[in-house]
Amino acid sequence: MQRDISSMISFKEIQATTAEKAGGAAALEARMPEIKQADELRSISADRYFSEMSFRIFSSGLNTAMVKGKWPAFEDAFHGFIPAKVAFMSEDDIASLMENGAIIRHLGKIRATHHNAAAMLEVEKQYGSFGAYVADWPREDIAGLYADLTKRFKQLGGNSGPYFLRMMGKDGYILTKDVISALNQLGVAEGKLTSKKDQAIVQEAFNRWHAESNAPYAYISRTLAAWTG
Repeated sequence: MQRDISSMISFKEIQATTAEKAGGAAALEARMPEIKQADELRSISADRYFSEMSFRIFSSGLNTAMVKGKWPAFEDAFHGFIPAKVAFMSEDDIASLMENGAIIRHLGKIRATHHNAAAMLEVEKQYGSFGAYVADWPREDIAGLYADLTKRFKQLGGNSGPYFLRMMGKDGYILTKDVISALNQLGVAEGKLTSKKDQAIVQEAFNRWHAESNAPYAYISRTLAAWTG
């Protein structure tokens, strides 16, 4: 059941309560993620976006440090993650990767990377660059960007897409278990928040909190996660 968002708690109140739990405003501020400005996001090359996207996919369900240790080998195996080179890899190339012991030999993720290279080229054709696609998408509809990533790219569903964008510095919220718990406890919405209706409610709540405080969406998200702690 949808709650009355117009009467929901202010972000200022949430922030004050969370800062007290965290040991003060400075301690809470230290937990906030790095956010890049639009011009910085536009300046990041497609291969760096593609590398981080692929890292997120290959590290899902695995030890991140282990995957990071193998990443130089991934960079070599996937041609520096230059989308045009990966997109034109052949079946023989993919079979060769499955014999490469220096990387994680997961056929589904390797094929997803091949597909995603072509998808990234399509985005660049449509938007001019992948950086522009990310930078220019309004955070007031960050849920729309998450949905678009899921539609265009393989294995970027759930929180994989949001985490990928967070790592690149795009401002946006992530519906972690703690954030969902906070939204439930604060009376914004109920349940796991997986439906389109739920996503719209969450987006509206973040829009209202941002309009009230001018705080980045990622800061609001991280504060909510700490609020439950």
